[in-house]
Amino acid sequence: MKPILEVNQLTKFFGGLKALDKLDLDIREGEIVALIGPNGAGKTTFFNCITGIYTPTEGDVVISPPNKKTMRINGMKPNLVTKNGLARTFQNIRLFPNMTVLENVMIGRHSRLSSGIAGAVFRPKSTRREEENLINDSYEILKKIELAQFVNELAMNLPYGAQRRLEIARAMATEPFLLLLDEPAAGMNPMETKRLDDLIVKIRDTENISILLIEHDMKLVMSLSDRIFVMDYGKKIAQGTPDEIKSNPAVIKAYLGEETDA
Repeated sequence: MKPILEVNQLTKFFGGLKALDKLDLDIREGEIVALIGPNGAGKTTFFNCITGIYTPTEGDVVISPPNKKTMRINGMKPNLVTKNGLARTFQNIRLFPNMTVLENVMIGRHSRLSSGIAGAVFRPKSTRREEENLINDSYEILKKIELAQFVNELAMNLPYGAQRRLEIARAMATEPFLLLLDEPAAGMNPMETKRLDDLIVKIRDTENISILLIEHDMKLVMSLSDRIFVMDYGKKIAQGTPDEIKSNPAVIKAYLGEETDA
């Protein structure tokens, strides 16, 4: 199956520091792929490079959205990356805390609206109809993410696990073909993590959205992932199925260190 995302020889320098070192990665349609590695391995830098926050120093990032043309997105502005079908969440929750749950999702939907400044000023019938659809579509997403009961709550009043799911809902509102989740289980208790596990599989299976996630919860990673890529010091050191990764000596070394004689 043709990859929907191909990253080739991706390199990123910050001054004299090489944060990414000729990294290769691909994701196929319908996959859940995990990117793992010790703290400081370069995982979030990688996300930032493929979503337009950083411009790679070298290498290519190519997307092939289902039923659309293949395109190179290196250096593309974040809003255009999102418009072309990549959406992400962040390690630290970045909701609009003083807006309602529904309004947070509606903000995500705005990237798909056609009304411009003139529509906002003169509010023709087409603009009013689009606004009604915006509210309805956003509410439907909340139902899918099991947050409809919080629709009129301020985002800051949600339980922690629900805030994490709201970030995912807002990302889904942009209609992505690939959803990038940066440590979605961070800070969650076991019950919240299990609910997240079920949600990610549901999104893949019912919404036809492929998933790339950075995660430190190895139980979650091993239960969810079709394939896993492992980074250390900006380099890819391994890739494979969960079973292959669990027994890979390079992965064990990266996480546990080498044994030394006393």
